[in-house]
Amino acid sequence: MGGDAMIWAGVGLRADASEAAFADAMTRAGRRPDALACLDSKVTPALLNWAKAEGLPLTHLTEQDIAGEQTLTCSPRIKARFATGSVAEALALASARKGGYRARLIAPRVQSACGMATIALAERTDT
Repeated sequence: MGGDAMIWAGVGLRADASEAAFADAMTRAGRRPDALACLDSKVTPALLNWAKAEGLPLTHLTEQDIAGEQTLTCSPRIKARFATGSVAEALALASARKGGYRARLIAPRVQSACGMATIALAERTDT
């Protein structure tokens, strides 16, 4: 992997997740992404403020965009609700694949200490 590979972060969150929760999850992910993706139905003012403060573009995806994504982790509750095992991992993959690219997860999703925010990272495998 080259040092200039673009990294996408899928962000899963609870409605009352704070900017601090997003920052903590990103720190735990171990790498700073180049862009963020979230379900359009889950975008909150705190997420928008955090993305702006970090200078990261935020893509809004739909549940249809992530349905069927093969993820590293799988929650039966999430699988039943969203047709994918992890919302954050599916968001990372779907956003990295925009434009017809292939993508891979860098690592399984990580959660903030408070449990309110989750981040997963993906990168394109053929640029």
